[in-house]
Amino acid sequence: MHKGVARGTRFRPFIGSLFWALTPLYATVLALLVGAVMLLLLGVNPLQAYSAMVSGAFGSSNALADTLVKATPLLFVGLGICIAFRGGVLNIGGEGQLVAGAVAATAVALSLSHWPGWAIIPLCLTVGFLAGAIWGGIAGVLKAYLNVNEILSTIMLNMIAVQGMNFLLRGPLMDPMQVEAGSFIPQTARFSVTTDLPRLVPTRLHAGTALAVLLAVLVYIFLWRTTIGYRIRAVGLNPDASRAAGINVERYMMLSLILGGALAGLGGAVQVLGLHHRMFTDGSATGFTGGAGFNGIVAALFGKLHPLGTIPASILFGALIVGANQMQRAVQVPSSFITALNGLVVVFVVGSDILSRRRARRAVGQA
Repeated sequence: MHKGVARGTRFRPFIGSLFWALTPLYATVLALLVGAVMLLLLGVNPLQAYSAMVSGAFGSSNALADTLVKATPLLFVGLGICIAFRGGVLNIGGEGQLVAGAVAATAVALSLSHWPGWAIIPLCLTVGFLAGAIWGGIAGVLKAYLNVNEILSTIMLNMIAVQGMNFLLRGPLMDPMQVEAGSFIPQTARFSVTTDLPRLVPTRLHAGTALAVLLAVLVYIFLWRTTIGYRIRAVGLNPDASRAAGINVERYMMLSLILGGALAGLGGAVQVLGLHHRMFTDGSATGFTGGAGFNGIVAALFGKLHPLGTIPASILFGALIVGANQMQRAVQVPSSFITALNGLVVVFVVGSDILSRRRARRAVGQA
């Protein structure tokens, strides 16, 4: 009897930790239940609607490929968010960093279109990485040395990146054929085929997805198996204690934003090389990014700000986006419902993260 009680007591902390680790999953289920009520009010069978959503996201090789392609920029941004949040800073600049990396890669791809693929592709990816790093580094310098709130600075940098993109695509980088035709559509010429990322299978799935997964593993190793990663996490957990231990807090906060921006910028370069093969805009960031800069934040939170957890989280959100579009076509729900459903998932996931953080603080206080 006593052995059974002791065994149950020993496993209770593990069960409690597992329950809280799965809170994002519960949050998603709850959001879908609320969505089901909304569907009923619209006169739509929720089972039919959600069946269409699952089929649209995973029902065929093309559907799965579309889901993974949609998840790829979310994963790049989410990895950057993991580094920034672990370093104690809030990077809301994924949209602008995606745009900065994409514009930089576009400029190189158009300028050096005669280069062979083995040279131009790594160069474009490197330039996108560096452009994102610079864009994130601006906010990092402002935060570290002028104590400017990084939320405000990254949001403002988003707007600067978007307006810069609009200027370039309506002027210096506009497709010459659009100018000659007098249509003036804000997009670049199609890149040389030598810049196209290799396709993994005969679908839209490209090598950028594999690169994102590889980077997730490398970011995990960086954060948990290197001295620099340890210092970044230490600064995020307790800057005062880190400073007392001799860690340059400002430097590692700045480094967190630089690395976060670099990964998002690389994601932008991957988007133009692997998917679009040109740069375009409708005047807003989401016209190019599809909201990946903000959805990547939620994917990182869903993955518990862990690089490896962000992989399935990004795939889930990619599936929600692709499947929701199929659901809209199958059961004729308005597009506003799709927006509301995605918003519900975001609200519940972020809410679950807040509850998890409060529980963690209470556990520390009781200890």
